[in-house]
Order: sequence, then structure tokens, then C-alpha cells
Amino acid sequence: MAAQVGPLQQVKLASGPAPITAEQRYWRTFKNQLVIPSPTTYPVTHISSNNDSFAVTTGTRVQIFSTKTRKLLKTITRFSDVARSGEIRQDGNALVAGDDSGRMQVFQANTRSILRTWLTHKQPVWVTKFSPSNQTHLLSASDDRTVRLWDLTNNDPLTTFTGHQDYVRSASYLSGTMSNMIVSGSYDSTVKIWDPRIGHSAPIMTFKHAAPIEAVLPLSTATTIAAASGENITILDLIAAKPLTIITNHQKTVTSLSLASNGQRLVSGGLDGHVKVFETTGWNAVNTIKYPSPILSAKVIATGDENDAVDRHLAVGMQSGMLSVRTRLTGHEANREKQREKEMEALVAGRIQEHDAKKNKRKRRIEASSRLDLAGEGADVTIANDRTGKKKERVWQADLRHGRYAEALDYVVDRTKPDYSPMSALTLLLALRHRGAMRDALVDRNEFTLLPIIQWLGIHVCDPHYVSVCVEACLHVTELYSEYADANEDLERGFRMLRRRVEQETERAQVALLTGSMLESLSYGET
Repeated sequence: MAAQVGPLQQVKLASGPAPITAEQRYWRTFKNQLVIPSPTTYPVTHISSNNDSFAVTTGTRVQIFSTKTRKLLKTITRFSDVARSGEIRQDGNALVAGDDSGRMQVFQANTRSILRTWLTHKQPVWVTKFSPSNQTHLLSASDDRTVRLWDLTNNDPLTTFTGHQDYVRSASYLSGTMSNMIVSGSYDSTVKIWDPRIGHSAPIMTFKHAAPIEAVLPLSTATTIAAASGENITILDLIAAKPLTIITNHQKTVTSLSLASNGQRLVSGGLDGHVKVFETTGWNAVNTIKYPSPILSAKVIATGDENDAVDRHLAVGMQSGMLSVRTRLTGHEANREKQREKEMEALVAGRIQEHDAKKNKRKRRIEASSRLDLAGEGADVTIANDRTGKKKERVWQADLRHGRYAEALDYVVDRTKPDYSPMSALTLLLALRHRGAMRDALVDRNEFTLLPIIQWLGIHVCDPHYVSVCVEACLHVTELYSEYADANEDLERGFRMLRRRVEQETERAQVALLTGSMLESLSYGET
């Protein structure tokens, strides 16, 4: 019994780089942008959040918004000067903020009543934060060059750290098992690590930078810290006591840092108006979003449990006083938004009736399928579906199998055929090369059967996917028919086009080679 003959498998080309990466697609799902102007002309300087709400500091007020509806819930205005670093506690019951007078206040979030006021700082208080492990403990950092630790039950600070030589504009508790330690960044260009347990105010570690420190952020590994210094972001390793890497993607000063995707992504905002996203393995930039004004604060707001948090909003505060909140739609919300976009596109293009007809047809098909499922309940129904038949063989594949190489080649280069595909021609040429029959497919031709082949080669000879087999075919064609090139006007034009295409590609290759040599010499000179 003869073996069953199947059709020739079509060649699959290697996929090139995707025009839009998966990471870019993810960050593009943060849409439905809400732009909220500041009630005053002040910039938006700080954003903090918990599961239910996020607090925005602008001018002499702190505004509290809902993470579910993005609506304004409360406004706290009991400040004597410009407010700084309005930080909401994780349980949502308290909020702490400093101001430019040196005052530091803790508010009851629902009633906006003042729970505690400290006047110890004599210069602007730029940072206030609640401890992640103790709800009554806080820290503050001020232009008076100090970092202080507080307890809600005491009037005096628990500890005062005095090692910085200039304004302290950033500070935070370390994460994980090191949450009892403090990191601070100062305009003296240093990042310092403090341990309140050792009984004195000297730092246990200092990292010197080339520019003032605008922001510090403990990363999820608990032993690494991101520090924004000028237009660079330095990743510091506390175990090795040295920088791991320096990220240089921003063009102007980096002002804010935030974590996203459960600590797998680092988000930064800068005065260049860019929000950039970096993966935390190789620290490569994976996405960039441009804003119309310098960015002073950026925060990815997550919802859900701490170990299973989901990125929900991307909130960005700008120098212009605008707050941008982009929301990531998921599930039914995303499907509804996609359908709405398609409907708007159809309306603008004048195809709304066609769109509605397809939508109604889809509904009827779903309803019919549902009725069929219900009708079949309880019935023993057997459907015989024989799928063992062989696939239909194409005309050129049959010619190839029977050794009619010229006829197969004529078929695949004929652009008038209803099933024409350049991939079919490439598949055939590769099969002819494998069989050593390419020359046999090209011999004994006249100007009418040769011209379509020359035209096809002229179109695809510069394509990287086709170039190898096209060059081989071109060599056979020129060897067999070059002396007859001027016998026919169309044939001569085809040969000239083929020559011109090859010359242009050769010139491009020479320019690329020269450019590569120049870049190599420049990189060698830098090293």
C-alpha cells in the first residue's frame, strides 16, 4: 500500500521585533485619564495611598480621593503654610503632614480633627511617614538637616539623627525584615542608613553621590535602595555597601520614585516630563509616558492584599498644578471600554450600521448556541466527525511532486492567481534548491515566461528573509539569459530594475559597514 502524500509545508519566517512590546501593552491599559486641576496655583508635590484612598498634597491643602471612584472624599486645609508630604496611614484612619513653617500635624482622616501637633522642627518639614510595623510611630525629615522619629503618645521625638550637612528632602523606613531602620537622602549628596537601636545618632552607612538626593525608595528585596540623584537613579546594595548600577535614562532631575507590579517594576518621574518604567532584573527601561509639564510626584496605586496587590492607578502630579490619574481597566470594564472604542471608530468612519449589524448577528449566534445547549440536556447525542481526510493539495504542489518544476514556478510567481502568496514562492524556491532543481525550473524560457520571474525577484531580492534564495535564482537567470536582455523592451526593463535594486542594496550595506566601523572606533576611544 502506497504511503499517503501530504502537501509541502509552507516556510515560516522568524518573527522580527514586535512593534509594541508586552510591557508597553500593559502600561497602555492605564487609560481613562482623569485630569484634576489644583484648587490653587501650587504644584502637586506628593502622592500617598492605601487600599481605599490616596492623598494628594498641593499648596496649603491635602486632598483625599477614593481609589474606587477617583472622587474627592475629604480636603484638609488646617495648615499655616505650604503643606508637604501628606501621608495616609495604611488603615486609612490617620494622616500626617508637615509644612513650611516647621509644623508637623497628625489628623483623624474622617473628621479632619488634629490628633497631634509638633513644633520641634524650626525649618520646613519635607517628609513625614508612618512606620509600616507600628501604627503609632512616625518619622520626619526637615530642612534643619535632621531626621526624627516620633510616637503619637509623646510630645518629644524618640530619636534625632543629625549627620547630614544640608537639607534633608527624602527619607523612608526600610522594608521587610529591616523595617526598624531608616534611610534618608540629603542635598549634601549623601544617602545615609540609620539604626535607632544602636543608641546614638551616627549613620551606620553612607553613600556619596554627585548631585543632591531628591528621592529614596527601599526596594522589595529589603537590601537594595533606589536613590534619585540629579538625572540619575542609583541602585544601592546594602549588603555589599556599594552601588549595583546607575540608571541614566532621564534627561533632567528625577524627582520621584515608586514601585509597581508587586515590586517587579520601578517607576520614576522627572523634570523632563517623563514617567519611565524599569524592570528590576537588568534595570532596563521598558516603557515611557510623556506628560505636558515637569513631574514632581508619581505613584502607582495598587489595590488588594499586600502579597497579591494589583496595579490600579497611575497618579502623576505636575509643576503646573495638574493631577493626572490613569486607571487600568480589567475584566468587564476593559471589555466594555474596548466595545465603546470600536463603536466610536465605526461612528466616525460612517460604518455604524455595519457595526450594529455585526453586533446583533453575534448576539443571535450566542443566543442560538445557548438554546441548543439547553435543548441537548439529558439527550444522548453522538456526532460523527471524520477529520482523517488529507488536506487539499495546491496546484503548484502537485506540479512539484510530479517533477514539473517550470510549471510550479510559473504558478507561484503569477500575481493574478487568487491564492497568490510570496510565501508560496519562497517555499517552492527553497524546495527546488533542496532538490538541486532550481536551474531546471529556469531553463528553456522565452521572454513571456521569464519576465514574471525577473519582476518577482526584483521585488523580493532586498528582503532579508528572501535574499539568499533570490540571489541564487538571480545568478541562474543572468547566466542563462543575460545575452538576450536587449531582445525585448519589457525584458530589458526588468533586468535594469533588478540591477538597480541590487546596486541600491549594496550601497546601503557599504554605508552600514562604514557606520559600524565609525561607531566601533568611537566606543574603542571611550574605553
